[in-house]
Amino acid sequence: MSTPDRLIEATRELLWERGHVGTGPKAIQQHAGAGQGSMYHHFAGKPDLALAAIVRTAAELRATAEPVLGGPGSAYERISAYLLRERDVLRGCPVGRLTMDPDVVAGDKLRAPVHETIGRLRGRLGEIVQQGLDRGEFGAGAPRPPVQVSAASGSSRTGCQASSAAPTRLL
Repeated sequence: MSTPDRLIEATRELLWERGHVGTGPKAIQQHAGAGQGSMYHHFAGKPDLALAAIVRTAAELRATAEPVLGGPGSAYERISAYLLRERDVLRGCPVGRLTMDPDVVAGDKLRAPVHETIGRLRGRLGEIVQQGLDRGEFGAGAPRPPVQVSAASGSSRTGCQASSAAPTRLL
């Protein structure tokens, strides 16, 4: 693995464990087995490296979600398969937990891939719920509109924390 990839992967892991606030350049370098010079040769600083890590994590989450959400089965089966898929539930969602990180929330660049990914997942879940409603899979008296159902599903069962405590501009 190349040095930039090792730095990005180390940052991804540390962001998931500690968040942006709790992840320092020295910890990244140690985790990646890279020197300070290497880090700053490939990235302008921690914010640029964190952005690369967040973008990669967000893309991976979207790439793993779509085959399940776009797979065969009823709307209920696809949503259930997504929510019940194998994952490390005790660690939470590596993208969703960033919604509570003050550095990520405060910075437009770091917040953008998080916002985009959660928005795409909410939208995709909303589309699937609407398909299920259109096909009569959920019955006539659905208790909530599809987007609310998908937002609740996407934030509670997956570990993607889309908490009401998070600033509304992120969500």
